[in-house]
Amino acid sequence: MGTSSPKRSVLISGASIAGPALAHQLHAHGFEVTVVERASAVRGGGYPIDVRGTAVEVVERMGLLPRLRAAHIDTRHITFLDAGGSVIASVTPEAITGGAAGRDVELPRGELAAALHDAVRDDVEFLFGDSIATLRDDGEHVDVTFRSGLERTFDLVVGADGLHSGTRELIFGPEEPFHRYLDRCFAGFTMPNHLGLSHGGLVLNTPGRAAVLYAPGDSDVLHAFLTFVRSEPPFDAFADPGAQRDLVASVFADGGWEVPRMVEAMRAAPDLFFDVVSQIHLPRWSSGRVALVGDAAHAPSFLSGQGSSIALVGAYVLAGELASTSDHRAAFTAYEARVRPFVERNQALAHAGGARLVPRTAEELALRDEALRAASAAPSGDEEQDVHSSLDLPDHVLPC
Repeated sequence: MGTSSPKRSVLISGASIAGPALAHQLHAHGFEVTVVERASAVRGGGYPIDVRGTAVEVVERMGLLPRLRAAHIDTRHITFLDAGGSVIASVTPEAITGGAAGRDVELPRGELAAALHDAVRDDVEFLFGDSIATLRDDGEHVDVTFRSGLERTFDLVVGADGLHSGTRELIFGPEEPFHRYLDRCFAGFTMPNHLGLSHGGLVLNTPGRAAVLYAPGDSDVLHAFLTFVRSEPPFDAFADPGAQRDLVASVFADGGWEVPRMVEAMRAAPDLFFDVVSQIHLPRWSSGRVALVGDAAHAPSFLSGQGSSIALVGAYVLAGELASTSDHRAAFTAYEARVRPFVERNQALAHAGGARLVPRTAEELALRDEALRAASAAPSGDEEQDVHSSLDLPDHVLPC
């Protein structure tokens, strides 16, 4: 039986994937948890994500696997096209991602976020429409001032607030030294499913560019992505949606197939999301009583296909390590020692993902196409599967 002691209080910044997953596990271990989220509610929608490898075991231990399997999209084919729109090869998703058919789960990002929130919303305090303005770690507690003016004190603070983490900036400084640009930019948006595409995707490549249309299940909406190689990040476009649309349109101005229709839809899309493809590499994931988890600590980029999965794994391990000792420093050290090798192996997948999805040159594209034709005959993803499952979860016993 667990011994009675005052609950330790933890503030988590971010209510997407890592934050609610960490909140769920910390609450189960007896912590008093508050989650602050800049958005006014849990954000739904979003493109599909995958829960693979060790992360499947995490959601199973959390009791969420049945709900996630009910939302499984079941993508059946990814078809790659040449510049004229002719088929190069049609392969299973597992041939591209290295996933395990029948075990991994693909679902809309919003479905995973909702499942995590629903599992803990009655047990954890959520502060929506707010964010952390300042942190003061006095060695015994962390005094927090929120943007709303609210002031609170917590035993620990964890940043789970994404690639451009405000918590990380407060404890480690500006993002630039830790931001590793992977020489690609992307624009994501939705558009009508005029092709009648179902349970699959179409990928058109020319050197340094990819146009992707993806239908998660049977839907009248397509997820569209325009991704391109660029040697320097377009910093001047980050704060200007019009400049983003102009940049993407200029890169794809001479595109064939469905590209002109995609560019037109991108111009008008109310849900356009533009960003660079990048990772976060930090020398350490904690400072004093403040730690980071998920993309805030180690964003792998969407080219790895593992952002949500390693966020779930990291949250589970961090909660267990904090529950195993009253010394937060020892817990943070143990968490990082266990998870960092797993993260680094998964971050490395992004380089292979970039070569598959957006080959830079005609030569690289030709080699990729040859590999795709071979994969359509004999799909294989054993190496990636090994990486996805390369962390053995510790058996953290929940208190009675």
